[in-house]
Amino acid sequence: MDSVVSDVSDEKLQSWELDRDRAPIATKVVVAGGFGVGKTTFVGSVSEITPLQTEALMTQASEETDDLTATPGKTTTTVAMDFGRITLDDDLVLYVFGTPGQQRFWFMWDDLVRGAIGAVVMADTRRLTDCFPALDYFESCGLPYVVAVNHFEGTELFDAEDVREALTVPKDVPIVIMDARQRDSVIQSLLALVARALETTPE
Repeated sequence: MDSVVSDVSDEKLQSWELDRDRAPIATKVVVAGGFGVGKTTFVGSVSEITPLQTEALMTQASEETDDLTATPGKTTTTVAMDFGRITLDDDLVLYVFGTPGQQRFWFMWDDLVRGAIGAVVMADTRRLTDCFPALDYFESCGLPYVVAVNHFEGTELFDAEDVREALTVPKDVPIVIMDARQRDSVIQSLLALVARALETTPE
């Protein structure tokens, strides 16, 4: 044991001690988009803790406002937020907040985005117009964002640049094609957002 310890320099020991004592950076990101685009699935797929979900059963009262054409099997909806946590690196922890998609819950967005470094705007190519309010919101408040196209099984796969043109998203905004059910795919979207936030946030 002594021989092993003697092979480790004082500098290395100090480095290990510093790394052990260094607190991770915790930061907040937001996941937004239209109704039924996959925000709850996104948060649930990536969270390393049991995600907090505020799901409520859909009733006949919402039939006239909630379009289920693209998601006929959907029986619940987020009425406040989704919340999860993921450690992307030893010193970077993301707290992920999913926003409700229906217009009647948009009044909560201002509170949910407070303190966030950026947002993931989810899009469904079958109904791209549903993500316009989120795009307009983050453009107007100046929060960095990326567009994550949730590719649903059985739907046509479009190129990212075709989606950019359809949404008229600026060229410097990353667009990723992903699957909200796949953890690795969601992580790539979050990494793209972190990179975007670092590029656009003044030092």
